[in-house]
Amino acid sequence: MISQFFVLSQRGDHIVFRDYRGEVPKGSAEIFFRKVKFWNEDEAEEAPPVFNIDGVNYVHVKVAGLFFVVTTMVNISPSLLLELLQRIARVTKDYLGVLNEDSLRKNFILVYELLDEVIDFGYPQTTSTEALKSYIFNEPIMVDAGRLPPLGPAAMFMQGTKRMPGTAVTKSVVANEPGGKKREEIFVDIIEKISVTFSSSGYILTSEIDGTIQMKSYLSGNPEIRLALNEDLGIGKNSSSTHDYRSSSGGGSVVLDDCNFHESVQLDSFDIDRTLHLIPPDGEFPVMNYRMTQEFKPPFRVTALIEEAGPSRAEVLLKIRADFPANVTANTITVQMPVPSYTMRASFELEAGAVGQTTDFKEGTRRLEWNLKKRLLVVPSIPFVQSSHFPRRHMETSQKKPDQ
Repeated sequence: MISQFFVLSQRGDHIVFRDYRGEVPKGSAEIFFRKVKFWNEDEAEEAPPVFNIDGVNYVHVKVAGLFFVVTTMVNISPSLLLELLQRIARVTKDYLGVLNEDSLRKNFILVYELLDEVIDFGYPQTTSTEALKSYIFNEPIMVDAGRLPPLGPAAMFMQGTKRMPGTAVTKSVVANEPGGKKREEIFVDIIEKISVTFSSSGYILTSEIDGTIQMKSYLSGNPEIRLALNEDLGIGKNSSSTHDYRSSSGGGSVVLDDCNFHESVQLDSFDIDRTLHLIPPDGEFPVMNYRMTQEFKPPFRVTALIEEAGPSRAEVLLKIRADFPANVTANTITVQMPVPSYTMRASFELEAGAVGQTTDFKEGTRRLEWNLKKRLLVVPSIPFVQSSHFPRRHMETSQKKPDQ
């Protein structure tokens, strides 16, 4: 049972607010934002997604720089509320085309119309983009796609002219093309999060891939889609692998530890030919989520060397090497290195000739940040970092740009 739902900007401004039951005191949004912004309990850098203040349970997720929050006075499953918030954000993006502060402000009438159908008197009803079409009558006001940031993680390794147009996946599911026509399109993205732990000498200690096959459909008539995966795809750690997936070419079989599928996916022939049959619903949805711990060759290799340069100084040499082919580029790379909590300041020096690189010391999170915006295919340059700790302790850090 939900008491309130609201969306806040990064500054704490109200963008959307709906009080369903009137049982939570006024000012809950301000209380939530102050608590999250100045969170200092348990020595954590950020507030947890669920916490309680004066008997009010706050559950939130951060999507596209916005806080989606629900409050409740009763003991309800946090997982349910977190999933509901993610689905509300996804449905909102499906109807607006773009999810950011500007699009929410321009389409607040449509957003409230969606909320009235998704939640009724604090009880979730439906979060299906397709089912909501029968009850939504407002047209979205489209945001200029030219002002949007680059594509997300999926765009990191896109090659040259093959990059998807910026407006391809920022359309609303209820908006038509100029002239009243609708283009029959469907987009599929494979997004993977790679977690790798390296030893000081650069050897891989642990490695894991969390991936999802994301689909966004603009097809009319509910056609059936067949999505074919590798025929030698194995599921479960006991599955046999007949090929060496560790080769640099990436060929061979893939063994997944576990996976799950969207409710629209039919698995009748999956065990036979690894084909997924589905009737895609409108909007964006994950076709398949998977996890893999099979040994693989990561796109980057990291080596670190730490030496004491004095009683109050340390020198860290961090080297990152790009191991992907030369015809693939990586854009907008960010390297972060945490430093002790008592670090007071840091200074950087870039080697002569370093282009498209920036460095910064984030005092709030005590992190050194190194940004590279271009491809990683040249001889490395060396940023130099010097930071001092309390009481009067120093650390020197030199980092090298990835080389190929």
